[in-house]
Amino acid sequence: MVENLEKLLQNWEGSVTTYMPKILVAVVVLVIFILLAKLVKNASISMYSKSIKVHPEIANILASLIYFFFILSGVFLSLKILGLEEMLTHLLAGAGIIGIIAGFAFKDIASNIFAGLLLKVQRPYKIGDWVSIDDQYGLVQDVGWITTSIKTVPGQEVFVPNQIVYSSTFTNYSTWGKRRIILKTGVSYGDDLEHVKTVALDEVKKIAQLLPEEGVDFYYTDIGSSTYDFILRFWIKFESNDDFCRGMDGAITSIKKRFEQENISIAYPVTTLDFGVKGGVNLFDKSINIKS
Repeated sequence: MVENLEKLLQNWEGSVTTYMPKILVAVVVLVIFILLAKLVKNASISMYSKSIKVHPEIANILASLIYFFFILSGVFLSLKILGLEEMLTHLLAGAGIIGIIAGFAFKDIASNIFAGLLLKVQRPYKIGDWVSIDDQYGLVQDVGWITTSIKTVPGQEVFVPNQIVYSSTFTNYSTWGKRRIILKTGVSYGDDLEHVKTVALDEVKKIAQLLPEEGVDFYYTDIGSSTYDFILRFWIKFESNDDFCRGMDGAITSIKKRFEQENISIAYPVTTLDFGVKGGVNLFDKSINIKS
C-alpha cells in the first residue's frame, strides 16, 4: 500500500514537473491574446468612428468579430502548446456539428439579423415613415435587428420580420413627402365628355391639399356596360395617412356636388330590355297604360 502511494506521488511529481512550464506558457499566451484582442477592438472602433461617422452599430459588430477571432486564436494556440491537439480536433469537430444543428435551428433568426444589418446600412425607411410591408400598412415605430414594428391604421402594433423586406417588395409612402391620389369613376352615356372633363379638373384644382405644380391628369379609360369610365390623378402633400384621406374625401365630395349642379350623372349599373327593337326601348319614352 505504501509502495503504491509512493509511485503515485512520483508520477504526479513527474507530471507536474513536465507540464508546469507548458501550462505557464499557455496561460501567458492566452493572456497576451486577450489583451491584444481588447487593444485591436478599441483601435478598430476608434478608427471607424474617425473615418466613417455613420452607423456606429456596424463598428461595434466588426470590432466584436475581431475580438472573438483573437480570443479563439489564443485558446487554440494554448491548447496546442499543452499538446492537446487531439482535444482541439474533437472541439473543432464538435463545433462543426453544433454549427450545422444551430444553422438549421436558427436560420430564420440569422436571416432576420442579417436583414436588420442591411436595414441599418441602407435605411430604406426610418421611424415615422408610412410604409406597406407584407400587406401591412402603417407608421414605422421601431426598426430592430430582427423585426420592424408598424402601427397600423386600425391601431394595432404589427411586427414584420426583417427578412421579408428583402424577400419581397415594399412601399415607402413618405420618401418624397407627397402621394398621388387616383380616383376612378364614370359618367352616363348622355353626358358631354368634354364638359365632364372640364368640371372635374376645375374642382380638383380647388382641393386644399393639392400640389398644383405636379399637374392634374384626366383620362377616359373605357366604355363600360353603362358608363364612360375615367381616372383622375393628382398629387397631394403627404405627411400622414390623414392627408391622403382628406385629399380623397375632398375630391369625391366636391366633384359629386359640382356634378349635381351641372346635371352630370355619376353612372350606376343599367339594364336594357330589348322588345324586338334594335337598341332597346326606354320604358319612359311613352306612357304606360295599365288595363284592369
